Amino acid sequence: MRLQKVYHRFALVSLPSHVSLPLHRHLPKPISLFPFTLSPKSSRSLSIPRHSRTTVKSIKAMAASRFRNLVTINAVATEDGGGDASNGSVSSSSSTGATANVDYEDSALDGAYRLPPPEIRNIVDAPPLPALSFSPQRDKILFLKRRSLPPLSELARPEEKLAGIRIDGKCNTRSRMSFYTGIGIHQLLDDGTLGPEIEVHGLPDGAKVNFVTWSNDGRHLSFSVRVDEDNISSMLRVWVADVETGRARPLFQSPDTYLNAVFDNFVWVDNSNLLVCTIPLSRGDPPKKPLVPSGPKIQSNEQENVIQVRTFQDLLKDEYDEDLFEYYATTQLVLASLDGTVKPIGPPAIYTSMDPSPDEKYLLITSIHRPYSFTVPCGRFPKKVDVWTTDGKFVRGLCDLALAEDIPIAFNSVRKGMRSICWRPDKPSTLYWVETQDGGDAKVVVSPRDIIYTQPAEPLEGEQSRILHKLDLRYGGISWCDGSLALVYESWYKTRRIRTWLISPGSEDVNPRILFDRSSEDVYNDPGSPMLRRTPAGTYVIAKVKKETDEGTYILLNGKGATPNGNIPFLDLFDINTGGKERIWESDKEKYYETVVALMSDKNEGDLAIKQLKILTSKESKTENTQYYIQSWPDKKACQITNFPHPYPQLASLQKEMIRYKRKDGVQLTATLYLPPGYDPVTDGPIPCLVWSYPGEFKSKDAAGQVRGSPNEFAGIGPTSALLWLARGFSILSGPTIPIIGEGDEEANDRYVEQLVASAEAAVEEVIRRGVAHPDKIAVGGHSYGAFMTANLLAHAPHLFCCGVARSGAYNRTLTPFGFQNEDRTLWEATGTYVEMSPFMSANKIKKPILLIHGEEDNNSGTLTMQSDRFFNALKGHGALARLVILPCESHGYAARESIMHVLWETDRWLQKYCVLNTSDANAELDACKENVSKEIADSESKAVGATGGGVLELTDSEHERFHPMKRSSLW
Repeated sequence: MRLQKVYHRFALVSLPSHVSLPLHRHLPKPISLFPFTLSPKSSRSLSIPRHSRTTVKSIKAMAASRFRNLVTINAVATEDGGGDASNGSVSSSSSTGATANVDYEDSALDGAYRLPPPEIRNIVDAPPLPALSFSPQRDKILFLKRRSLPPLSELARPEEKLAGIRIDGKCNTRSRMSFYTGIGIHQLLDDGTLGPEIEVHGLPDGAKVNFVTWSNDGRHLSFSVRVDEDNISSMLRVWVADVETGRARPLFQSPDTYLNAVFDNFVWVDNSNLLVCTIPLSRGDPPKKPLVPSGPKIQSNEQENVIQVRTFQDLLKDEYDEDLFEYYATTQLVLASLDGTVKPIGPPAIYTSMDPSPDEKYLLITSIHRPYSFTVPCGRFPKKVDVWTTDGKFVRGLCDLALAEDIPIAFNSVRKGMRSICWRPDKPSTLYWVETQDGGDAKVVVSPRDIIYTQPAEPLEGEQSRILHKLDLRYGGISWCDGSLALVYESWYKTRRIRTWLISPGSEDVNPRILFDRSSEDVYNDPGSPMLRRTPAGTYVIAKVKKETDEGTYILLNGKGATPNGNIPFLDLFDINTGGKERIWESDKEKYYETVVALMSDKNEGDLAIKQLKILTSKESKTENTQYYIQSWPDKKACQITNFPHPYPQLASLQKEMIRYKRKDGVQLTATLYLPPGYDPVTDGPIPCLVWSYPGEFKSKDAAGQVRGSPNEFAGIGPTSALLWLARGFSILSGPTIPIIGEGDEEANDRYVEQLVASAEAAVEEVIRRGVAHPDKIAVGGHSYGAFMTANLLAHAPHLFCCGVARSGAYNRTLTPFGFQNEDRTLWEATGTYVEMSPFMSANKIKKPILLIHGEEDNNSGTLTMQSDRFFNALKGHGALARLVILPCESHGYAARESIMHVLWETDRWLQKYCVLNTSDANAELDACKENVSKEIADSESKAVGATGGGVLELTDSEHERFHPMKRSSLW
């Protein structure tokens, strides 16, 4: 296959021709924590098996931090507007002939893929460490083996962009799907050591493994397998493996039964049967696009409905797209037994989820159907939720929700009707769900706002659903324990308020009471989240703990432990009745950063004895990568169960410090400062510095100033991380807090530019004061909203930075008129804010070199590739020194090795040329900046008409100050 070239669009103004540069020096989400999977990398998330997964997902804002080391197995990493979408390729070499070039100038314009210097390349090409998955009984561990970065040829495969998702038609699954290359099984011995590896065998050569799942009894594994045939990935087949022997075989005897993984894939109904989404055997060839259109494409709003939506991408465009979406998404559910018995159940339909009840008697089946929409993605299509028996008999329909095009854009707005429909994990087959009382519109004032209902799967004749609890804020999830205890969460974004209710689900005469009521931004007072234990049914509920001489009701709260000195994770024994706490475990404070990952002593039913408590913990330091331990009470002895090698030993002695400083308005700011190995600012003097950040919104100055993170965490370096430039002799200011604060009724973005510049000034002043950054050699960069930040800083604070790197950003907010990021006002409601925040509108002010990089297939809401195209043209139209690199086949996060290496080459070239070799004078630029600002203010005073109805816009002193640069003395 012939691959497209990288597109370079550039405007070089007054570039010195004599400059030559010296050459210096994603992964699939595994699971079942339950049974759980651990990744030694820095991305950490949690996934729960079917019965409790939805509950935990709905409270992930509270729980994710507790389980930061987990990644899901039964979900797969795809591009979703976040970061890395793939976990790499089998080989570090590529077929496209990328070569390293010493002379950046000779190779800058030829359009070929390039390789960065070996100091960077060797770190990125380091072999990935395996992910881990523990069995339900906690007696075995899977080592899920992974590859390095994938070749571009995988991303270049055809994909269908339909209804907000991307489908690989050859595999009938989501496109760009990463995979495991092998599975090793280890016995976890009583002394905490691992037994010899049993390799899962019998797989075809080159097998790509996905969706690894344990059976509830831990005796079998299920997973999907595909292979490459003539560089085209095959359809997926479901396989099973015996855990004791490692022998694997196909689940279906028929070679014509394939997995349809566009939405759900398969689930264990019991220990010997799986419910599988298959491609209907009667399905023919895909529909063909008509050569001649049957008519115009028409959308109508003659009913005058108010429909405001964000800039969703990959939507359906016409009837052909509707037919194609239906073709690939339609599934036939099949009940398949390990003994080879196969039974189709239900009619073919677009099933999006299937969830067995804890007693294995019922299925909760969700499907979507016509009419589809050209305005919103498939998650808002008409949705039907039914209850079936596990052998496929229809029991009853719970709801059939209409198309939801009209969900308001205000935060906390939701879909009308039943939502968050789940099985209670502590009951055999009881459902619960939520219904909004405000029509889904967060701007409507009503009490209660949400009501939680519960009902058996098969209610008696005339039996109505029971109200479990009423909420005045928006429902955020439930942590179940038993009939006497459950925790209900509610929150409200505008006020950042979050409350936890204690309820007794089985006792209507016990009044609910508030357990915690605080600001979600106040991390110092976060009490932690309850730890969950596994039930015999395979669900997960709050773990109750008992003391020998105490009849109280205790649970375990697992917290991040944020303090002014950084996070110190903890485990508290919490008395539900009195609110008393006893800290039974805490992370090391001096050298190490430790976290509690999961309970390991929940094999037996009933309350956990405190003296028999066993937990899984992680441990890391600034220079030591994450390892996992099992700690046992009462002596809290820790047994190390992993010994992963350092992923980049060449940076093992890097220097890391969490620093604090203040903004000129008194807001406390923090950042993590990284220095190269062996660097001493006293003897070596200031060096080039790269500032990499991402702004955040807050409601209070106090909350914005709280410290988040730990100085002892291991420095995880991803394939496009700014920390790679430690190997090139840069100091790195990573994640300096850039709080955009709107207290009370004030909207944070109304003073975005002012607060952005003030935060950047404080950060630059601090690194210069410390002597670790040369004032003329400070670059700034960011991805997505961080790219937006970068462009704004070069426009409004040119005296601070010598150049910028902006990846996959949005620069013109008028192209996202119905909200962006955390802004929920429309362009017409906040026109001035949209315009002032848009660096596109200030393109004429950008005089510093800016490198724009964007994926050609960016599917993230708001960051269309067009944003970089148009911004570059605006810059070029004003003679700015700019360069635009469009990466073929890449989405919002970059995945292919060729693309990533080229991004690093481009970034290194930019930093070497316009940062390391920069000869401009910060003092002179500061004076020029002052003159320009004065002129702009004068111009604005004489031209400020129209927006205020023709009157003269008066600028107050405080408005003047937002444009004022730092004083000269603050730069030294």
